[in-house]
Parts: sequence; C-alpha cells; structure tokens
Amino acid sequence: MRKFLPLIPALLILAVLCFPSGCANTTTPPSGGDKDTIPPVITKISPLPGSVNVSPHKTKIRFTFNEYVVVKEANNIFLSPPLEKKPKYRLDGKSVVISFESDLDSNTTYTLDITGAIGDNNEGNMFPGYTLVFSTGPQIDSMCMTGLVQDCNSLMPIKNATVMLYKDHADSAVLKHRPDAATKTDDWGFFSLRNIKDTFYRVYAIRDANNNNIYEPESESIGFLDSLYRPKTVYNDSLYELKKFDMKDTALCLARKTEVELNVFREKPSKQFIVKKERVGLRTAYLTFMAPGANIHSMRIKGLPKEKLISQFNPLRDSLELWVNDQRKMPDTLFLQLKYDKTDTLGKLVPTDETVKLALDKKLRAELQKSSRRDVKHEDTIAVYTTVSDPTTIEQYGFQLEFKYPLISEAWDSLEMHSVNPRQQEAKMKYTVTRDSTNLRRYTVMPNEKFMQGYDYHLKIPYRKFRDINGFYNDSTLMKVTLPNDEKLSSITLELSAVHNKYIVDLLGEKRDKVIRSFIIEKDGSLLFPYLKEGSYCIRITEDLNRNNLVDTGNLLEHRQPVYPGRDLPGRGGSRGGRMAEESRKCRRAAAPRAVG
Repeated sequence: MRKFLPLIPALLILAVLCFPSGCANTTTPPSGGDKDTIPPVITKISPLPGSVNVSPHKTKIRFTFNEYVVVKEANNIFLSPPLEKKPKYRLDGKSVVISFESDLDSNTTYTLDITGAIGDNNEGNMFPGYTLVFSTGPQIDSMCMTGLVQDCNSLMPIKNATVMLYKDHADSAVLKHRPDAATKTDDWGFFSLRNIKDTFYRVYAIRDANNNNIYEPESESIGFLDSLYRPKTVYNDSLYELKKFDMKDTALCLARKTEVELNVFREKPSKQFIVKKERVGLRTAYLTFMAPGANIHSMRIKGLPKEKLISQFNPLRDSLELWVNDQRKMPDTLFLQLKYDKTDTLGKLVPTDETVKLALDKKLRAELQKSSRRDVKHEDTIAVYTTVSDPTTIEQYGFQLEFKYPLISEAWDSLEMHSVNPRQQEAKMKYTVTRDSTNLRRYTVMPNEKFMQGYDYHLKIPYRKFRDINGFYNDSTLMKVTLPNDEKLSSITLELSAVHNKYIVDLLGEKRDKVIRSFIIEKDGSLLFPYLKEGSYCIRITEDLNRNNLVDTGNLLEHRQPVYPGRDLPGRGGSRGGRMAEESRKCRRAAAPRAVG
C-alpha cells in the first residue's frame, strides 16, 4: 500500500481534470479584468527639465512612460521656437524619442510641448500633456504670457491656431521667416507661452493651413496686436493659467485669465486674377476672382450679341454668374471675351484682355444628351423656382421666390394674396414685389398691410405667368403660412439710443454661425426679435462707417483691425468699415414666455 502513496496527488489532479466542478464555466473566456482608464505617466525625461547648455547638435529628447504608448497626433509635438521641419519621433520600448533634422540655435531657450500627442497602446487613454523646457545656453528665459484667439465675426474661440512672437518688428517679418516663440491654442482658443525672453515682441495668430509657421495671406487667416508687447509675468510652476486642463471641464477652462486677445480675420487678397471658371449648364457659367472688388470694363460671348449676356456679381464682387439669353442651341464650348483689371508681374492692376474658355465637362454633357433623348423630367421643361415663407421671419422678409434662371417675361400683377383670420374670414390683400438688389433672380412679395399674429396667409403663383431664358414657363404654386401664436415662444427687444451713424444689427444663434435676423438702423429706437424658441441668442452690432452694408475685413500691412473696442458702444468687435459691439463671448437667453434684452 505504501508504494502507491506517492501516486495519490497525481490521481487527485487527474480526477479534477476529468470531473470538473459544476460551478466552473468552460464556455466563457476569461474577462480580463476591469477596463484600463488610467492615462500613461511619465517616469523619466532626458535631458531633465530646466537643463542648460544642451548640445544643439543632433539633439534627442526622450520621454519614458510607465507603459507602452503610441503617438496618436504627431502634429501636436510642437517645438518653440519652431524649426523649418517638424520634429521627428520613434518608439523605443516604453519611450518616445524626439529628434530634429537640423541643429538647434545656440543660446536659446526651447519648449517642447507633447500635449494631445500621446496615448497608451491598449485602450488609447490620452496622456494629459507636458511641456519640457531646456536651453542651449547657460540660462533659461523666465517670462510668460497668456491670451485668447477668436474669430473676428463670431467672437468664437479658434482651436489649433498658431500664436507667434517676433523680435523682428518689421511688418513683413511674419511673411518671411519663422517666429522667435510660438504655441498652439487649445479647444477654448486659450494659449500660454512660457519661458520667453523679456523683450518687446510683435504678436500674431494665424490659422496655419500647412503648418510651416509662416503667414501666407492667399490661403490663411491672421490676427495681430496693434502695438509691441512686452511680457509682464514671470513664470513659475504655481501659475494657474499654465497648468494642464481637461478640455471638457468648462468651469476650470473659462476661469483662466488672459492678458491679450487676438481677433483672426481673412485678409483681402493683394492680387487680382481669375482663379476658377465653370460651365454649369448650357446657358450658365460662373467665374471666381482671387480678390473682392473685381472691375470689369467689357464682356461678351464670342459669336453672340453683347446684349445676349446677363451677368451678376455677388456683394463682394469676387464671384460672377453668367447666363446666355438666347434660346438657340448652345455649343459645347463658349468663349468669354472680357477686359478687366488684372494684377501684372509688378503687382499693379492694369486693364487686361482675356479670353476664358467655358466648356461643358464630360459628366454634364452626358446628362444633357441623355435628357434630350429620354427620361426627361417635368422640372426639365419648366421655369424652376424655390419659395421661402418662414412663419418666424415672414413679417420682416415676406414671401421669397428665387428662380433658377433669370426671367425674360414676368407678370407680377397676376399673383393672388389673401388672409384668413382666426374666425376663418377671408380677405383679399394688395402687395408689393421687390427684386433683390444682390440677386436678380430673387424676389420678395410683401403685403401692403401688417402681418397679424394667428392669421393664415396664402400666396398663389398662377401657371405660365413667368418665362426664363430657356423659354420655359412656370408651374403654379400655392404658398401658405401661419404666423405663430404660441405661448411657448419668446421675443427679445433691443433698445438703441445715441445712434449717430449707420449700424448693422444681427441676431445670431448660440453658435454664432447663422444670422437669424438682420436690421440696418440710423436712428434711436427699438428692435423686436419675435417668435424665438427657448434658447440662447447673440446680438452683434456693427457700426458701418463706410456705409456699404457689409462687415469688412482688416489688413495686416495697413495695421487695420477688423475688430477693435468702441468707446461709444458696449462690448467689443468690428470691421474695417466700422466697430462691432457685442456681449463678448456671452449670449442672451430667451425663455418662455418672453425675454427682454
């Protein structure tokens, strides 16, 4: 019996394997534990933060983490002052090694920011960020500054704008070489520049489309400070504004103080020429010019009388629509002969004769040939138009009609308009028709009587009363609208006083990307913004100094800001043509049943 005792443990293990316990689950794989939500942590940096006399030749920066990581956004590895080429990186175990293709400058303080660039290898948890400072000289620069970058029209913050400081005070420096210090804005348009030299700088912010840290006015936007700036704050690790923040923590991010504000705008291009041409139909084409304010001396289609060409500029005069008012069969290629002011090789505008080839592309030609043989739709044989009758704005903008092609015959007196009151009593109404001054295909129909809340309004466009340049007549349409009478809707009343000039007043939504209503005023009074759903709204006021009904842009070399504070108006904002007043980064909230602002 004793000789079998050593076999008992082995037999017990075999029994367990052959007869597993009923509580074991042999079909479910191991869960692997809780999901990792902890971001990587730096355990070692070389060279150490604050190192001096770092060799500028073949410099390498090593960040070692407590786990394996990946570089998710290489563009977020940002060196200041920037070099001609972006930093390179490689992974070495749990380390990220960053190197540079050219030597660093001597006696220069550098900052290397890796915020938003690195995440862990497994779950993708993002490293919150770190900025390393070192110097190729004997000391570290000690000053810092903070600021905000925002869009000049909406005053909304701009993410990933490049803020640049120049010791070169020439206006052209930002056009010619890289800055002496730079950084990127975060999700809130906030930026901080640390460990910079105590001297006077030119300060700029650009939307750097190609990440070369040089301003290219033909394709990028810019903001600048009017005067030289000297940093006022000495850097230390306890400064609240220079800490790394979770961009989702709104309260903490908005609590940061800023020393400067930069309002970014798109400059009017300095060169004028045709940048795009397109034939969009048998009788329709358009041209796009590089700069606004295109000046055309003469224009005609080769082989057609001059009066057969209809043209229309957009308000900025940088886009031109063209129509041929001739019902004969059009060739596949039209030749537009025009004389306009074009920029020559010396940068001057001179009258220039140019022939523009307007050809049907293969896709459009195939569609036109197909429709001429079969599958002809009803809209291919009528004068197409769209209608707008928004009940929340109709008392200001009326019934709107926009034809696809210009009209060659029209009968506006044939329209029929009537109202129906809440007691279902119908009344015929007289009306006025106005063609839009900026769009010859758009018309507004407005009753001569005041719109009444709770009433129904009908506008009938009869059949075959309008004919376009293709020779097609319109279909009939009945437009219906009911003015709101909802207690849940709100309104905002704006009281304006001390109005001494011409102003453009716009109501925008909370995102400030769409104008809901717009007024042009020249005297004191009240403006009513009715029929508003509960929510937040912004009011933008622009003093139109050049009285062109437009919010104009700025100019860098002329030191002309698109936005600057107005002493006689609250808030800040504006344009070349005037000042803009707005509750800076704040919106007025409309809450049912009524809010007065």
